[in-house]
Amino acid sequence: MKNHIYHFLLLCAAATATFPTALQAQKKATVLDVKTDITDNNIVYPESFEADTRKMLEGWYMKNYMATDDRYLRESDTRNDDKTMRERLAKLPTVIELPYNQVVRSYIDRYTQKGREQVTVLLGLSHYYLPIFEQALEERGLPLELKYLPVIESGLDPNAVSKHGAAGLWQFMIATAKGMGLEVNSLVDERRDPYLSSKMAAKYLSDLYATYGDWSLAIAAYNCGPGAINKAIRRAGGDPKKHDFWSIYNYLTPETRGYVPMFIAANYVMNYYPQHNISPVIPTKPLVTDTLQISDRVHFNQISAILDIPVDELRVLNPQFRADIIPGSAERSYTLVLPSQQVHAYLMSEDAIKAYEAEKYVRRETVEPGDAPLVASAETTPAVDSDPEDNALPVASASSSKGVRTVTHKVKPGESLASIAETYSVTPEQIKSWNSLRRNAVRTGQLLRINTATAEGEAETLIADANVAPTRGEQSWQPATPAASSRKSTASKSKSAKAKTPATTSHKIKNGESLSSISKKYGVSIAELKKANGMKNDNLRAGNTLKIPAKSTKSSSKKSSKKRRRR
Repeated sequence: MKNHIYHFLLLCAAATATFPTALQAQKKATVLDVKTDITDNNIVYPESFEADTRKMLEGWYMKNYMATDDRYLRESDTRNDDKTMRERLAKLPTVIELPYNQVVRSYIDRYTQKGREQVTVLLGLSHYYLPIFEQALEERGLPLELKYLPVIESGLDPNAVSKHGAAGLWQFMIATAKGMGLEVNSLVDERRDPYLSSKMAAKYLSDLYATYGDWSLAIAAYNCGPGAINKAIRRAGGDPKKHDFWSIYNYLTPETRGYVPMFIAANYVMNYYPQHNISPVIPTKPLVTDTLQISDRVHFNQISAILDIPVDELRVLNPQFRADIIPGSAERSYTLVLPSQQVHAYLMSEDAIKAYEAEKYVRRETVEPGDAPLVASAETTPAVDSDPEDNALPVASASSSKGVRTVTHKVKPGESLASIAETYSVTPEQIKSWNSLRRNAVRTGQLLRINTATAEGEAETLIADANVAPTRGEQSWQPATPAASSRKSTASKSKSAKAKTPATTSHKIKNGESLSSISKKYGVSIAELKKANGMKNDNLRAGNTLKIPAKSTKSSSKKSSKKRRRR
């Protein structure tokens, strides 16, 4: 029995020794080389493939900086065999492995057949965005072919938002973005900032590669997160360090399975589009940009109006500002991207930009119950009965002391701190100091105290303003005429001296005083008081100053005769 067993083992060993080549051939034929032979009939295309490419093609940047033709519409895709496409991929100068298989081919066909218009858009936008991506990758020493990840993530749309809430060119979730220090709120979303998001994406990819030591796994983890990749590696078994994307392919979700093949397809299409009858996109003019740090709250409309830049262009260059507002402050500045030729213009016009319609864009820091909104619309602005000629005059109440006139100015619609300062020949900083203002904005109806110098001994002529209906017990004042020249002032003084007109006096109105009591105090009639001060009614306001006219000869003689009769 032992001899039979011995002879059987010898025969098996001989057979194995005789046919080693046949067994090896059989083994090679049954081992699946997933990188080149893998097939998948359940291809899932990403949301970026469903982008509104027609809208993007007609967007501001494409219409103003790019020229395209309709070759992609007139001519169909050329049929390229697998061997040709495999060779083209192999020729690309990349560090990351770009194998060719049926799954990769399906994504290439999606781009070059149904997505021909989208490729045209991608090529146009790439002129602006790819240099930004390359710079961020180069700073981290990463493979430059990673610049095509935003092609499949967002379709190069900085305002793209996925159904899961990922946003921006690199499609960061809010938690991930905030964890990397990006700001996300109602006014600013730095996930949409091409520069900042690219820097964060490069850092994130660098960390993923340090974790896995394989770019295919790092790219897949960028899509679904390290947790899903680690789970797939455990399910695949074996040495975790020997796995790559293709060895764990069947343990991934359908969405993640297509991510690396889609990345390979994007590299192919963005380099070999002419071979598929997709027209090249030619820049019509260079878009050269520069940056500024803005530490003030500024609206795009203010910049657009002063620098004559379309708001759409500002949005294209600065998509991170979600409401067209740069919420700068002394504690936090923000980067504004402008065409390079406009940067100097902004610096020279900064005050004018901030002052333009400032009351319309100012943000109230404090508010009291009953306060009117900062911006008064046509429906909410109270109508006033006024003379059109008076509308050019500033509303004010005034007092005069020691050559300095104190004016209380009521802000009218359309006025700014700068325009009011110019009216009274003072600086905005002085007005802010006199009124304890912390910002450069004023609101319609706000009262401002303004000090203006007057010639020594010069009489102040005040008239009641017709623009604003005074409230009960209140009188509004304004200068009777625009600022007079020094020659007119001198002539007036000379004329007064020749006429030997008695010097006029002034009276500061106290609480409870009326025209009647003041007229009795100074021995002048109410009519004379109203005439001297241009008053149209009897309303007075405590703190205002009245001009007291000289006593008339008639009234003086009557008073003297009365005194003589009493004696």
